[in-house]
Amino acid sequence: MLATTLPTSSDTVVDPLRAPAPRTVEETGLPQLFLVDLLCKILAQHGQMQLSELAASTKLPVSVLDAVLAPMRTEKLCEVARRGGSGTDADLCFNLTEFGRLRAQDAALRDAYAGPAPVAYADYVAQVRRNSVAHKPLSRAHMQRVYEGVVVRPALLDQLGAAFNSGRAIFMHGPAGSGKSYLAERLHGLLEGEVPIPHAILIDGAVVPIYDPVVHPAVAEEAPAGSQFDRRYTRDLRWVRCQRPAVLTGGELTIEMLDLRFDHGARLYQAPPHLKANGGILVIDDLGRQRCSPVELMNRWIVPLDRHIDFLALQNGYKFAVPFDMIVVFSSNLQPEELADGAFLRRLGYKIHVGPLPEALYRTVFQQVCERLGIAYDEALFDYLLRAHHGPEDRPLMACYPNDLLGQLCDLARYEGRQARLDQAGLDWAWQNYFGASTDDAGDSANLGEQK
Repeated sequence: MLATTLPTSSDTVVDPLRAPAPRTVEETGLPQLFLVDLLCKILAQHGQMQLSELAASTKLPVSVLDAVLAPMRTEKLCEVARRGGSGTDADLCFNLTEFGRLRAQDAALRDAYAGPAPVAYADYVAQVRRNSVAHKPLSRAHMQRVYEGVVVRPALLDQLGAAFNSGRAIFMHGPAGSGKSYLAERLHGLLEGEVPIPHAILIDGAVVPIYDPVVHPAVAEEAPAGSQFDRRYTRDLRWVRCQRPAVLTGGELTIEMLDLRFDHGARLYQAPPHLKANGGILVIDDLGRQRCSPVELMNRWIVPLDRHIDFLALQNGYKFAVPFDMIVVFSSNLQPEELADGAFLRRLGYKIHVGPLPEALYRTVFQQVCERLGIAYDEALFDYLLRAHHGPEDRPLMACYPNDLLGQLCDLARYEGRQARLDQAGLDWAWQNYFGASTDDAGDSANLGEQK
């Protein structure tokens, strides 16, 4: 089967971070039988649980749990183990019966997910649309605030800003050490606001976990004034209030990772990185260094970049469309024409070259690193670095060099038990270490001779 289009939604989509929690099973958007299986798996995993613990585990209100547990008790799947002294529903404790344990085992064979209740696939799609990155236009003033203190050519920032507003993929290319990855990662700061991220989604009876604390930083919320058992004070906790996601992948990326994968050992689905990146930014770093060829990788992205949807498949063969709503940034040391054909390059939209710094900006970076590392800056020694090393060896002024070279001076100073300082001998020593130079073979031989 194939669902070739995304589900439609009404013009007024409710914000789950503000709307109250569902009161009934119908309002969850989830089938009753699915919730029965979920509760069986949770009880099988944790053993006897209070109703309050079940509510915390499933992120569902008691009114919904009551509507699921009542028929479970009738069907002898669970039983009330004991009642507390308070006389409230919160004190009720539930156990699985033997029938319930068999039901849990059967459900776990299909899907071992036993976490917070998912949200309906259509509800997830509606929220991605509602919080689309296309609704976040960028101004030059905002760009300058985010990159304040970063040494970069103003013209390059303007290129990035325009590319960001286009909604199209950005291809940043240039030599290693030019700062491409750093600039790309800072783009995440341009995405303001909070987004609702579901713990998981339900599609054709299968649960796909979405929320990942590594890429979805949760935003702290004030505890509600009332009890979690009072619907007036509780929103739908199946959604997590998060900052917009930032997903960074590099040389470890494979073609298989871009599909929905089912871990047969854990019996769980693993969402691809771009599904987790919806509403945020996806950075593909070191493009061309993956285990698959750049052409394979680029061909996999043609449809998502062009139509803003992707197609995934469950292990039962059911295929469905998912939103592809994010800022995609490719970063590579290779030239664009080395990575893909013209058809794909046209879809990239913006191809931005990040090269060596002009001398004035290189000096500024050098000064900033000196200040950060507690090394006294000396203009004459900076000029010496340019005159004695960069010039004769025709080394471009890469943004990474000051931090790497001065960091070696700090390493040596710690080894020798003294304060790091800037001098010609130290710069020569760091340069030779960094670039593997062997301009002083006689000195090396003398040092070896002294050790005999």
